[in-house]
Amino acid sequence: MLKYYLKAIIKDIDNLIELTKEDIEEIKRANHEKIFNSSKLKEELVIAFENKKSIIDQELLKIANENPKFKLEDILDDETKNMLSLMRERLLELKKINKEYAQMVIAVSEFYNSLLDEIFPRELEGYQKVGPKKQVLFNASI
Repeated sequence: MLKYYLKAIIKDIDNLIELTKEDIEEIKRANHEKIFNSSKLKEELVIAFENKKSIIDQELLKIANENPKFKLEDILDDETKNMLSLMRERLLELKKINKEYAQMVIAVSEFYNSLLDEIFPRELEGYQKVGPKKQVLFNASI
């Protein structure tokens, strides 16, 4: 059962990596619609990952409790240890790709916010951005 969930979780991580790589390419193409559509799928994959991770944790804990005199690494077979190692490597790759994706999202967000600020100056926490002077067409204090 543990190996089944390890294979499934690695597949989920690989899917997240591929979707994030696709999102990075879509950001470069300014195809925001595809990015918004993939975010729902990525959210579902993250939930599936969390559920599988919980099951894997329970299985590892069960194995450890059944063999209290041994270290977990001494109990698991080589295939399971390799799969755990692969899962960790894939998670590190996902972290790296997510960092790249986040940097691009922040850059695009800052770009759009700066455009909006140029067009529509706004107050930010008591400070007003310098922008074009507003003309008063009607003075109500007369």
